[in-house]
Amino acid sequence: MDELTRTPVVPLEAGAGPDNPPCPVCGEPLFGWLAEQERLGAPVRRCESCGLGVVGGSAGAAEVRTALERLGDQDRARIVNRASFSCSLGGAGWAGLEPGVHYLFTVEAVRRLVADRDQVVRRRRWVAGASFKLTWQTLLNSVTFGHNVALAALGSGQAAPAEERWQRRIDGLASIVLAIPAAIVAAGIELAGALFRRGTVVDLRFELL
Repeated sequence: MDELTRTPVVPLEAGAGPDNPPCPVCGEPLFGWLAEQERLGAPVRRCESCGLGVVGGSAGAAEVRTALERLGDQDRARIVNRASFSCSLGGAGWAGLEPGVHYLFTVEAVRRLVADRDQVVRRRRWVAGASFKLTWQTLLNSVTFGHNVALAALGSGQAAPAEERWQRRIDGLASIVLAIPAAIVAAGIELAGALFRRGTVVDLRFELL
């Protein structure tokens, strides 16, 4: 290929700056992913290297390690996978974006975190039921004013309901009418996610090197 027509490769480090702080996991710049969401109270950034998502700011590696430990213990964790198909399709409507969630993990981000304590991810298991529910809700979020309304009504998850009463009524009706069609599509998405290792909810087991 002619040198003049070759596309230059720009390293991720070139994007570092005040608007792109370092990822608390791998140190690469965090880039903008979602504008500020009212229910989250902050914009969301993501790392192009390890895939970690950060809602608002980060206090550093110690904080993200603590957040991971809350999802299990020293030997295991269950994550809602930011690298999943449902997240890619859902964007701001992804059901994994709940109030109070600060870090959005990927398997790669977890692998790098546990490597710092001389552990490896020995096993990963797709959690079918939990994955299906979040993908189903993600699809419903695309047609409702509120967020995670159906799951909250079923006693699972935290909703951010619409402000107006008429909007909440429409959300309830839409969730009922579209429940079965959304379930059929969600099943297909999650089966593909399991096949390509991009399921929504993943159990991870760690072992010492």
